[in-house]
Amino acid sequence: MKTSLLCSILRMDTVIVVQNLVKRYKNSSENAVDDISFTVNQGETFAFLGPNGAGKTTTISILTTTLSKTSGTVTITGFDIDRSAKDVRRNIAVIFQKPSLDPNLTAEENVRFHAILYGEYGFKPSYSLMPKKYKNGVNELADIVGIRDDLFKPIRSFSGGMKRKLEIVRSLIHKPSVLFLDEATAGLDPQSRKNVWEYLRDMRKRQNVTMFITTHYLEEAEDADRVCIINKGKIVHNGTPHDIKRALIREFLLIDSKNREGLKEELRSNKYVFEEGDIFKLYLGNRSVQEIIQSIKTPLTIVKTHSPSLEEAYLEVIKE
Repeated sequence: MKTSLLCSILRMDTVIVVQNLVKRYKNSSENAVDDISFTVNQGETFAFLGPNGAGKTTTISILTTTLSKTSGTVTITGFDIDRSAKDVRRNIAVIFQKPSLDPNLTAEENVRFHAILYGEYGFKPSYSLMPKKYKNGVNELADIVGIRDDLFKPIRSFSGGMKRKLEIVRSLIHKPSVLFLDEATAGLDPQSRKNVWEYLRDMRKRQNVTMFITTHYLEEAEDADRVCIINKGKIVHNGTPHDIKRALIREFLLIDSKNREGLKEELRSNKYVFEEGDIFKLYLGNRSVQEIIQSIKTPLTIVKTHSPSLEEAYLEVIKE
């Protein structure tokens, strides 16, 4: 009875389930996506990282029902992507790398017809006839990304960055359960990127939205709940940012002394692992920073702690 209840709770909390997913393109000798499995929980920010050609975009295209898989199973919010593709699409929103806007419409018309298509509102031929809730929503989103004054302009006049901002407004207007962001902030200026992420984090908290992101701005993935790294079609690491950094990058201290020879001899006698360059790089191993500093008797002129970044861990994977 207890086991059954636990399984039921896990099924409720897990919104994306990928099992043994394979994609091989026609005439290819290798799988673009090679037997990968992972889950994403409700309300989680899940960062899916990898170099160009690793299989990221192929995986997202399959999950969002725009590309057929070769084998394996995928469910989104409980719906199988093959048997219930329409239900999957109703529960998700996607911001792809390349804009998919209608150039013959104004910015607001692109947003309005998207909201109508997703069943959020009934059809109205003009903005003025739309409900107040829609107007407030589209104006709030446009303010956040900085295109409020351009809402009624034809998007033919939009720059690439403005089109990206409009994609974000359009994708969020129907309040999706799962938001796929495939390089969503590419092309945005730093302030716009900051505004978008502040809004997304706030929306996630208020609406418990699950965010599935890919990005080349690795600092955007630092705050993710979990990070999954794919390379050459296979998942090579999956865990919290902290776990991945600990698994791939050794923590170290940067130290130096006027008596460099004395310091080097002391480090050797203590059997510390270190590298000597313009400054000594001393690896912590299983020791704490305090323990190491207290053990060194040679007067130090420089002491700096170094905490590994997700970018360093990611680059270590790519190097391998």
